[in-house]
Amino acid sequence: MSIENLDSEWQRAAGIADLAEGEVIAASAGGQRIALYKVEGEVYATHDICTHEHAHLSEGYLDGCEIECPLHQGRFDIRTGKAMCRPVTQALPVYPVKLLGKMCL
Repeated sequence: MSIENLDSEWQRAAGIADLAEGEVIAASAGGQRIALYKVEGEVYATHDICTHEHAHLSEGYLDGCEIECPLHQGRFDIRTGKAMCRPVTQALPVYPVKLLGKMCL
């Protein structure tokens, strides 16, 4: 997925069609790897790397609004970034999402 500068604040991260309901995908925006999620029609974005160990959350298990790290099964709330259980204790960065036409920004 390519990144296009659309204005000074928003960048294309993925096409809406790339993101299925109840799924997570890896994308890039602003030079960072992010994870995009679609839950109940809403799209959320977090940093893709777990705060506990270097693991890609986009390869984890999405259950409702919680993503489970594939390495040690720690979970985060994708809406707030809150660490939900051990071994994760540090919150996950979350990012605003804007839907424009067929794009997730």
